Amino acid sequence: MPERDQLLPGSPPSVGPQGTGRHRIVVISASVGAGHDGAADGLTSRLAAQGFLVDRYDFLDLLPARTGKLLRDAYHRLLTRAPESYQRLYQATEHAPRPGAVWRALFRSAEHRTLAALPPDTTAVISTYPGASQVLGALRQRGALKVPAYTFLTDFSVHALWVAPGIDAHLAVHPIPAAQAHAQGAAAVTVVGPVTDARFAPVIGGQRSAARARFGLPEQAPLALLVAGSWGVGAVRQAAAEIQETGVAVPVVVCGRNQALVEQLRQDGIAHAFGWVDDMPGLMHACDVLVQNAGGLTALEAFASGLPVASYRCIPGHGRTNAQALEEAGLAAWIRTADDLRPVLAELLHGPRGRAQLLAGIALHRAAPGPVPAITARARHRLAPPAPSPTVRHPGRRRLALAATTAVATVSLGVAAPLTYAYAKAPAHFTTVAHYLDGDDR
Repeated sequence: MPERDQLLPGSPPSVGPQGTGRHRIVVISASVGAGHDGAADGLTSRLAAQGFLVDRYDFLDLLPARTGKLLRDAYHRLLTRAPESYQRLYQATEHAPRPGAVWRALFRSAEHRTLAALPPDTTAVISTYPGASQVLGALRQRGALKVPAYTFLTDFSVHALWVAPGIDAHLAVHPIPAAQAHAQGAAAVTVVGPVTDARFAPVIGGQRSAARARFGLPEQAPLALLVAGSWGVGAVRQAAAEIQETGVAVPVVVCGRNQALVEQLRQDGIAHAFGWVDDMPGLMHACDVLVQNAGGLTALEAFASGLPVASYRCIPGHGRTNAQALEEAGLAAWIRTADDLRPVLAELLHGPRGRAQLLAGIALHRAAPGPVPAITARARHRLAPPAPSPTVRHPGRRRLALAATTAVATVSLGVAAPLTYAYAKAPAHFTTVAHYLDGDDR
């Protein structure tokens, strides 16, 4: 078992200034795709900049024996070989009041290693993966974990596994996932905005031309960046061919670590197919619209980069629920049929809808400070010396929930304002958020 200042095999080292061990925060992610780790990377760099030491763990390493690898492999196989079976499993558990017996046993098996991984000077623990949240919540409920535990909801739609009793606060990137989490009983839901690398920003000056030259892309043609996550899963070949057939844009496809898919696309006549791309900010600067199938971190990066976004041929489960939530938020068009692909892409590239989504995506990143202030305020509060007067009382859960609701209301107004144009004909999409702000559990 790891001792203080040591990590489990495969975990990144601690980061942050030396000599500040008492200001330590632990971030637990999972190497299931790249989205959960990407969010953890953003949290880690921002916490380190605030003067905290940050320990990073992969939840799959906290599971006993080779269970974590088996879990990841099973998930990958379901997505690639039996996607509709995964869809049925996802739907069956999407609103379950508690995890099933198998899941509870699996999470219980990780509790001892999770506790052992936390150094004594830990002041808070943050999860970017639902399984880790379930373990931390259970430990908090029993009093085994003495420090605050937070869940950073990385998805726009909230599966029941994300909501763990015992978690001190659930941090959401937008009012829509916040409302979904609240409806499922999540504690202290707070809208904090997303976390992305600062390099993802709207293109300026000659960045577009330089980026196109660097990647060997056409100088003048509209480019549609098609992404399929770090695993390169989904109906990517079909989507790429259909984008090319529209004649509206040239497809530029990123296949993650799926090199076989890169070769297949090139054989299909897709000239611009890439494997793993280290300079995704640059590639986004080169392109004009993003087409995605999962609604994860890449969509948030595209919003920050000022790209309009479309969801198309989404993967089962969270890919489809995220597409629906992003559409409700006015942040991404969900193209449900091949017949709609050409007109919607043209709208996003050349019409007012694309401009409205572009502004909404940028506003999402600018309307809230991100999750770090909420986390560091609580962590530093624990580090402060005791109040001199015994009559001074620290805020309880009720006051924290009230503050969270106030934050949600404030950010909702800031985020929703740019969406008015895009959703003038569909105000009902915001009823879930309105019920949440009104304290209505409907």
